[in-house]
Amino acid sequence: MDGDGGASVAMIYLDYQATTPLAPEAFEAMVPLLRDQFANPHSAHRPGRAMAAQVEVARDTIAGLIPASGRLFFTSGATEALNIAIQGAPSGDIVTIATEHAAVLDTVEVLRRAGRGVTVLPVGADGLVDLDTAAQAIRPGVALVVAMLVNNEIGVIQPIEALAQMAHGAGALFLCDAVQGYGRVPIPQSCDMVAISAHKIHGPKGIGALWLRDGVSITPLIHGGGQEGGLRSGTLSPALCAGFGVAARLMQERAETDAAHVAHLAAMARDLLSDWTLNGSADQRYPGNLNLRRAGIDGARLLSDCRNVAFSLGSACASGSGRPSHVLRALGLLDAEARGSVRIGFGRYTTPAELESAAQALNRAAALQRAP
Repeated sequence: MDGDGGASVAMIYLDYQATTPLAPEAFEAMVPLLRDQFANPHSAHRPGRAMAAQVEVARDTIAGLIPASGRLFFTSGATEALNIAIQGAPSGDIVTIATEHAAVLDTVEVLRRAGRGVTVLPVGADGLVDLDTAAQAIRPGVALVVAMLVNNEIGVIQPIEALAQMAHGAGALFLCDAVQGYGRVPIPQSCDMVAISAHKIHGPKGIGALWLRDGVSITPLIHGGGQEGGLRSGTLSPALCAGFGVAARLMQERAETDAAHVAHLAAMARDLLSDWTLNGSADQRYPGNLNLRRAGIDGARLLSDCRNVAFSLGSACASGSGRPSHVLRALGLLDAEARGSVRIGFGRYTTPAELESAAQALNRAAALQRAP
């Protein structure tokens, strides 16, 4: 709410799954590379080599949170990384999950229309894929299995290790969308390809990465100067790479502190929002993402009424579609239940006082909606 007399009220940011605040340390690392050290990192002269060194330091740091024995390739973001991995994988059938991000579902749909066999596995009411159903679908002839580590809308953690083992048993590659889990949830060692994004871990927007296990070869989508080992041509931004690298370093250094802080906030939120029902598994989840619903509530109206709280009705990438979330529908929710759901996400820079104020605003606005 705006407060009495139209006084300005500070915005409370609870949309960490859409993007995270840029870490001050990442910003400071980027400034000199934007302002002073502007050489092309692919140039052979001394300033160019200095920038190339900055890129490689960042690459090594980011790879430290991904399984060993692989190579990290920078991209413009996770959407590009997923597209490269899916479209560049060997020919054959594809298996994925109904609650995946649009960057996966829309890409495999394009391939299906072009003649590829595609199986989209359902999930249960808890948002988790059934492993027996998955085992029936992941059979010889499948070339690629794609699954998200931590769901961006409901926070559930899929059984990635088991799915990867099934993929390997069928002779398929396994691609993990680790955008929401990178730095927060361990990435299983059995993944063959991993897609990540900087701006989900307090880094800059406009840069992501695709990790490939040694021995995995895929066809590039972008051709040109042959940068990034020929997989992704185009001039890299050393500033974005450095910001990504610093953000990844902080995720490692602050891992225990951040995890304890998020767990505390999650417990607070569940207590303060006790009249709301959690969407998705209560146990197999990342606690910094709570998708909640309440009967008789219109989420869009709630968003308008709580204009000083930044939260979400689902994926920011699809929030303007006007359609109920495909993730919530996959859980079996009715359209009215999906439209009465909100997603709140919090993390490193969220204070308990902010969360308490936001919960009060949500509860107050919800009560006004439900009033006769």
